[in-house]
Amino acid sequence: MEVSRLRVLFLIALCTCVLPGCAWLGRGGDTPPRPVSTEQASITGEPASDRPIIEPQVERREIKRPRIDTEDFELGAFVGVLSIEDFESNVVYGARLAYHLTEDFFLEATVGQSRAGRTSYENLSGSAELLRDSERDYTYYALSAGWNVLPGEVFIGRNRAYNSAFYLIAGIGSTRFAGDDRFTVSGGFGYRILPSDWIAVHFDVRDHVYDIDLLGKKKIVNNLEAHLGLSIFF
Repeated sequence: MEVSRLRVLFLIALCTCVLPGCAWLGRGGDTPPRPVSTEQASITGEPASDRPIIEPQVERREIKRPRIDTEDFELGAFVGVLSIEDFESNVVYGARLAYHLTEDFFLEATVGQSRAGRTSYENLSGSAELLRDSERDYTYYALSAGWNVLPGEVFIGRNRAYNSAFYLIAGIGSTRFAGDDRFTVSGGFGYRILPSDWIAVHFDVRDHVYDIDLLGKKKIVNNLEAHLGLSIFF
């Protein structure tokens, strides 16, 4: 009987000491719970930890948009050199009026004035005059169409860039020379730079082609012109 009581007391003591220890081991002692990441929280539904979110430091660059007048008309003047075939080269000056249809195409009306020199025959003969003084005036009118083939920018220094365009141009018109009006076909190329939003600088090379029989034989002449111009948008 005494033995049975001892067994019962032993079992009671064993349960009292061992079972709480097992529960403590199952909880992992006093170790705090591991924080749950944002990805795990989105999957398991548990709240994420309060760790700060790292935001990248991106340096913003200020962009300056080119300021170009929205007006489509361009008015300007030019001066240069015109080589009149058989009649030397002389100064040419004139004016232009352009209308920009789109960013790539434009129409242009041009008028130019120059004066013919003396031919080699006149210089060698001494007194022979092929043209009177009033007939040496050279005036041309042209209506042309232009195409901005290579629009872009030109850089001057490290911090300055200007809008520019290389263009082709061709047209028809009339040339008043040697007392007669002659149907003329013209063509060439040019380069335009915009140092401001309302002003443009042009460099052009043109060829004016027409028929002439002034020296006793009909032929086609090519009168080359190179000029520098300045124009404004309005």
